[in-house]
Amino acid sequence: MPDLAALALDALIFIGLAWVAWRALGRSIPIAVIPIIIGLLLAAIGVLPASWGVPSKLGDQIGFLGVLLLAFTAGLETRQSAHLPTAADATPLPRTQALRFVASAGMALLLPFALGTLAAHYYFTGLPGWEAPKGGAWMGALAIGLCIAVSALPVLIGIVRELGPLHRPLTQLALRIAVIDDAVLWTGLALLLLVAEGGSLLAGASTTHVFAVGVIIVLAAAGSLASRLRTPPTWLVWLSLPVFLVAGAWASSQLGLHALLGAYFGGAMVPPSWTKRLPVERLGQIALIGLAPLFFGHSGLKIDGSVLGWASLQASLVLLVLAVVAKLVAVMLCPPASTLSRREALAVGALLQCKGLMEIVAATILRDHGLLSEHAFAALVTLAVLSTLLTGPFFRTLVKRHATADAHGRQPA
Repeated sequence: MPDLAALALDALIFIGLAWVAWRALGRSIPIAVIPIIIGLLLAAIGVLPASWGVPSKLGDQIGFLGVLLLAFTAGLETRQSAHLPTAADATPLPRTQALRFVASAGMALLLPFALGTLAAHYYFTGLPGWEAPKGGAWMGALAIGLCIAVSALPVLIGIVRELGPLHRPLTQLALRIAVIDDAVLWTGLALLLLVAEGGSLLAGASTTHVFAVGVIIVLAAAGSLASRLRTPPTWLVWLSLPVFLVAGAWASSQLGLHALLGAYFGGAMVPPSWTKRLPVERLGQIALIGLAPLFFGHSGLKIDGSVLGWASLQASLVLLVLAVVAKLVAVMLCPPASTLSRREALAVGALLQCKGLMEIVAATILRDHGLLSEHAFAALVTLAVLSTLLTGPFFRTLVKRHATADAHGRQPA
């Protein structure tokens, strides 16, 4: 099939069909997971003839550009909150609560990471096909633990917007924690890859590597200097975006990491005063709905259909229980605010357990570097889908029961 025809069919399946399915389901589930589900189903059934050219090469390239933009906007989101849904009277957290909040964010990340790593090392990596191709047992376990700890900021923002303003104080707490955890996740992912690739990176150091490090330093310095210009011209802000995106992605790929890492940190280097002048939400939507579905659909489609079976689903369900329980226990042990009731803390944990697209991105990077096997990757992709589908209904159930209990409590005796 000609390249353009294959691309058209590709887009029809993973963008058009996904959008139609989303509307047919009454927008009851996040649109982000539908291309992944389609890809997983097609991989399991094996109904696409190779002659159709799906996944197409052009679709791969467009999808990768979309996920680069998605990672870049995630980086932008960590530096400012003007684009986030907020209440009109929202105020920054008091300083007296800052330590508690940071401790809660750390607990929400470290507890799932620790439990996931230990479970992976002592159980999952011993399953047939789960051993990481490179790095040894502990590196593979750390990779799985990192995926278990993910809280997906971009998808969570969309879910919070769908939940509306009624429970805005709780959803704002979850978003603030997710911003911190998202930044720590990408940093941890970069460190893990540096440890895994460290020996070969140092042994093969070249002028290109030195230049790549220099590019990162220049970007960081440019971001710091640009922050002094509080009201930059709009044309200058737009002109700077592709520079931060392309330069960051190129530098990280040349260092043996992944271009997505550089795209994320490139976005994080853009000053908040500049980011506020950008339609970050619209950029994210363009990437999420119009481009990245090809990447995520292909991620599901390229999974070996033989690893998608009952055993993989069982592993995904066990990982889901582990991830959800760890997040809930974390916020119960260290709530982000002293005024939260137990059920409200659980509702925040229900939002934070959302894995979304960021886990799939992280898992893809780790698989490409040999730190995840195909079996582990398939289970983690399925976990991301199940976790994201669970988020909205789980949160609504908790806050609904809380509201019902409050109503009964206010009734006269």
